[in-house]
Amino acid sequence: MDEYPIPASDATTEIVIKNSRFISMIKRCDSVESARTAIAEIKKQHPNANHHVYAFRIGSGNSVQEGLSDDGEPSGTAGQPVMSVLRGSAIGDALIVVVRYFGGTKLGTGGLVRAYTESAAEALKHCATILKVTKSRVTIEIGYAQFDRIQRVLAEYGAEIMDTRFEQSVTLTAEIATRGVNNLIDALRESTGGSARIDMD
Repeated sequence: MDEYPIPASDATTEIVIKNSRFISMIKRCDSVESARTAIAEIKKQHPNANHHVYAFRIGSGNSVQEGLSDDGEPSGTAGQPVMSVLRGSAIGDALIVVVRYFGGTKLGTGGLVRAYTESAAEALKHCATILKVTKSRVTIEIGYAQFDRIQRVLAEYGAEIMDTRFEQSVTLTAEIATRGVNNLIDALRESTGGSARIDMD
């Protein structure tokens, strides 16, 4: 997917079910490493909690990376319900950690699934989102006579010039929203009569 919603900021909510506290935290994470770092930090903030259940989704669409943990709760009763809520929201680059302080009353497997589902859903209600637009990088090598024309084409298609090198030819590196990259390349080729050397990352 070229664009998808991500958390605009962190959100924290708490619910109490049969004296057990369920504290849900949502954080934006743009890599698996940053998600694992955030999980470790939350565990340090709540060292006396009985469970630190989590689910994360980095990216979106076919390239999404996911991870989850029941952290000692019965298999499938905690991490998977949180992941189901996260998947259902279509939010990417997001981590949800549900910290549980056991209140002395066992909830049973069905009760745990409902509690973790409700806790994650409550946190998402309070999580504002923004749209993340994925970008592609294009490198264009042209003659000096084509420089002004190419700058105009890049501006017309909303591409941002990141670097320009003046050597025997001119090499520009530009970024553009991935959804528009093919149209840009077609326009660059047309405006240079096919003489531009174009590479895409």
